Amino acid sequence: VATPERAASEKAYLKSALKHLGVTVPETRRIAKAFLKANPDLDRAGLRALVRALWAGGVFELRSVAVEMMNARSRLLEAADVDVLEEMLRDAHTWALVDSLATNVIADLVERYPALNKTLDRWSEDEDFWLRRTSMLALLPPMREGRGDFARFARYADTMLEEKEFFIRKAIGWILRDVSRHHADDVWTWLAPRAHRASGVTVSEAVKRLPRTRAEAILTAYRTKQPIA
Repeated sequence: VATPERAASEKAYLKSALKHLGVTVPETRRIAKAFLKANPDLDRAGLRALVRALWAGGVFELRSVAVEMMNARSRLLEAADVDVLEEMLRDAHTWALVDSLATNVIADLVERYPALNKTLDRWSEDEDFWLRRTSMLALLPPMREGRGDFARFARYADTMLEEKEFFIRKAIGWILRDVSRHHADDVWTWLAPRAHRASGVTVSEAVKRLPRTRAEAILTAYRTKQPIA
């Protein structure tokens, strides 16, 4: 199941400080699924305790199992559980754990408990860029469906547009790309006057699903560093 070669390769790829066992993602998911099937009565308190125990050892695969369990049982969680999630986000240090928490567990909580948007507001200004990334990614799932709060995402992205951090630049572009299917006009209206200030990582992702003429206009603005007239 686990190999030293995979462990070393994954640790290097993720630039991880965690211990890696070399277990594949499908196997990690199978383990989480099997445990939950064998423990159908797992409740909220049990889930919190189990996740914290899995997280505490600093082993990537055990943390991945914790994330998979939270994904599968996110409906057990309540607004107050954002405290555990914030602890995990601050201690994750890799997109391979953060992004799934953001787009599954936290996105679900925010949809069910809109007051948690205030938490996203706070995270969007946090010194930890993983929290800032999460504040945007947690808004993505409903926007992919043509719903959601594009204005809130745009407000967060505005404050982060000129950041140097790759994972912030990538997140902005990724979200713009994914939501352009249903929010193409919103993406254009927001990005057009900012393209000359955006990073290449952001722009190259953002234009992938825009109409060709709009994509070309944005790419030209980025290359020339001149705003679109």
